[in-house]
Amino acid sequence: MPTDAAPTGSASGALLLCRAAPGAVAAVAPLLRQPMQLTRAGDRWSVLVPEGGPWRDGGEPVDRVVTGWAGALAVGAPWPVLALWWDADHAGFTLASGFRRPVGFVWLADGVPVGEDEAMRTFAARVGLDPVLDVQALDQLTRPDAAADARARLRGLLAVLARVGVSMPPELVPGLPADRLREAVALQPDSRPVEWTGLREAVVERGTVEHSRLGPWMPGTGDPRAHALALAQVAAGVPLLVWGLRRHGGGWGWVTAGALLLAHGTLGLAYGVTHPRD
Repeated sequence: MPTDAAPTGSASGALLLCRAAPGAVAAVAPLLRQPMQLTRAGDRWSVLVPEGGPWRDGGEPVDRVVTGWAGALAVGAPWPVLALWWDADHAGFTLASGFRRPVGFVWLADGVPVGEDEAMRTFAARVGLDPVLDVQALDQLTRPDAAADARARLRGLLAVLARVGVSMPPELVPGLPADRLREAVALQPDSRPVEWTGLREAVVERGTVEHSRLGPWMPGTGDPRAHALALAQVAAGVPLLVWGLRRHGGGWGWVTAGALLLAHGTLGLAYGVTHPRD
């Protein structure tokens, strides 16, 4: 979960793991309005590598920024998002899934756990890990280990997630600075850039989307589920945006999440009005 005073700097970095194919992620991720690189990360998983400008240039802690992004993506699409983050003094993860409260864990730089054991069990249940064997492996990450620093803990987490299909490209190592991660992911054969091109381009062609698993939820289809999701996004986006603005410099990630939800929800509602379903 977000820390109260995580430092920023060139040593900070993050990865956003999405439980969806790259094509589905590419349809939603541009709404974050952040330059990122997207590539496959195993069976039914993709990974977004952000450029890192908000925490490198704006002074906002990396964990708060990516927690806001993960929450916005998870509400904006019917699949969970796992944010891995690190800086000079901490490392951790946050899992966002729909409108449920995000769950996460934090380690100090030397690997000392500062999260709650129950968070790991909740995380395992939401991801679909084995409640016995996999939870035991996760429990090891919550216990003191002088030989494992915070970034080794993240690598251990990814090793457990391999049991649900996560397979990160070997060049994408948690703990690397954001610029080195971007260079590494750009070399992947299926890597593609993700950038904001405007609301009009963000609407996927109706005929293409309707034949995908994501299709019924996208604004370009006119499906009742897309309308319901758009209403929920607007309802969630407004209070998130207001709450973030009231934090006086500490809510950049939440402002982004609220603005994304509001924009995506408004887009969906507007499409339903201008393109009624036959």
